[in-house]
Amino acid sequence: MEAIPHGRVAIAAPHPAAVHAAREVVAAGGNALDAALAGAAALTVAYPHQCSVGGDLVAIVRPPGGETRAVLSVGAAAAAVDVSALRAAGDRMPGGGPQTITVPGVVAGWAAIARLGARFGLARLLAPAVALARHGVPVSPGLHQAVRDGLDRVRADPGLAALLLRADGSPVPVDATLRQPALAGSLEAIGAGTFSPMLADGLRRLGSPLTLDDLTRHRAEVVAPLRATVHGVSWAVAPPPTQGATLLAILGNRSTGLLRAARSAQLRRDALLGDPRTGPIDLDGLLGRADRDVTPLPSAPKPAGDTVAVTAVDADGTAITLIQSVFQSFGSGLLDPGTGAVLHNRGSAFSLDPAHPGRLRPGARPPHTLCPSLATADGGATVVALGCQGGRSQPWILAQVAEDVLGTADPHAVLARPRWVIGERDVGRTRASLVLEPGVAGADALGATAAELGLGVAEVAGRHDDAGHVQVARLRGSTLDAASDVRADGLAAVLAAR
Repeated sequence: MEAIPHGRVAIAAPHPAAVHAAREVVAAGGNALDAALAGAAALTVAYPHQCSVGGDLVAIVRPPGGETRAVLSVGAAAAAVDVSALRAAGDRMPGGGPQTITVPGVVAGWAAIARLGARFGLARLLAPAVALARHGVPVSPGLHQAVRDGLDRVRADPGLAALLLRADGSPVPVDATLRQPALAGSLEAIGAGTFSPMLADGLRRLGSPLTLDDLTRHRAEVVAPLRATVHGVSWAVAPPPTQGATLLAILGNRSTGLLRAARSAQLRRDALLGDPRTGPIDLDGLLGRADRDVTPLPSAPKPAGDTVAVTAVDADGTAITLIQSVFQSFGSGLLDPGTGAVLHNRGSAFSLDPAHPGRLRPGARPPHTLCPSLATADGGATVVALGCQGGRSQPWILAQVAEDVLGTADPHAVLARPRWVIGERDVGRTRASLVLEPGVAGADALGATAAELGLGVAEVAGRHDDAGHVQVARLRGSTLDAASDVRADGLAAVLAAR
C-alpha cells in the first residue's frame, strides 16, 4: 500500500503482457481507461484461448467526473441464422463451429470505452499489442495447458494448428515465442477503422451465416448499470443479457447463507435470463425480489479458459472492470488465418426451446456469463473494480471475495483463499454439484447445505481454474493497490506517469 501521487493507476490482469502494455500508456499520461484498454488488447495476443478481437466485451466504467456506466458489446445472432435447421439437428445448440459465432463485440466495446474518457485514441492504445503480435510473446503456462487440454480441437482447425502446434503436432512449449503477423495487421486495421470488411470475409470463409451487414449494424450499448446497496456499499453491474443481476441477487440475499443464495440465483438465471431487446425479461425474478417457480435446466458445456478480466483504478477515482471473452477455450474452435482472430462460440449459450427467454432468434443476443462489477463506499472515497474468469460461476466466485476485498489491507490474501463453485457440466460434473477447493472455510456446513439443496459434493486436489481468476484494483482514501489471482499467470501493479 502506498500514498498516491498524481498520475498513478492501479491495475490487475491475468497475464503480465497486459500490465506491461498498460505501463507504456500510463507513462505517456494515460488514465485507468487507457491502461485497461491497452491491457485488454495485449491479452488478445497473449491469451488467444481466452479472448480475441473475435469475442465479446462487457465493462463497468466510472469515467472521469461522470456517472458510472455499463458498456455491453454483446453480439447478436446472424439475420440469416437458420433456427429450424438447428432445431432439427438436436435439442441443444452445437458447442462449436460456425453456427455458434455471434457478432463479435470486442472492437466496438473498446471504442465505446475510449469515448467515455480515455486520453488516447485506439490506434495509440493498441500499439503495444501490435508490437507484441508482430515481434512475439512467450507462450504462458496457462496457454500451453489450454492447448494440451483442447488438443483435438486445436488439431482439427488449420488456423489454430498453424499457430499453436509444432511440426510433429505437439503443443508449442512454454516460453516458445508466439508471433501473429495477421493479428498485428488486424489490430492496426482496428485503429484505422477498417477491420469490419476483413472480419466479414473471414467469417464467410469459415462458413458462418454472419455478413458485413450484421457486423455494421452492431452497436455497443452504453447504459445505466443495475445497482444495489448492501451494507453501505453501492454495487454496479451490467444489466441483461448479462448475469449481473445474479451477483446482486446473491449479495442481497446472503443472510440466508451464501450457498443457498447462490443456488437460488443460479436457478433463476438459467430460467429467466435473455435479451431484453427481443422480449420481456423478468428482472425482479432475476434479482430475487419476487418468488418464482423455476425448473432446473440442463447445464451448459464447460467454458474452461473462457474469459479475461482487467481492472484499473486511478487517483481521481476513474475506474473500470473490463471483461472480454471467447466463451469456451478457443471459442468456436476456429481461427481465421486472414485476420488471426479466434472466433467465439457465444451462440452455443442460446436455448432452442421456443418458450425460453434466451431462445435463438435472428438478431437476438445470447444469455451472457460476463459479470464485471464496481463498488463504491465511504462517499466515493473507496472505489473497487472487481472481475473474474469463471464462466457461469462468476457471480458466486465474486460474492465470496466481495465483502473482504473492500475492507482488508491485503487483497492478495483474499484472492488466494480456497473457494467453491456450483454447477454441472460447466464444472465437469454429471449432476448439479458443489465443488470445493481444499481448505474451504466451513466445508462441513457447506456440504450439509448442499445435501439439503440436492447437490452432489466433490473436492478438487488443489487450487483450480473452475474457482476463477479474480482481478481487483482499489482506491481507498489516499492509497491505491491491486491484486491478481494466484490461479492465473497474472500480475498486479501500481503504475506511474513519467
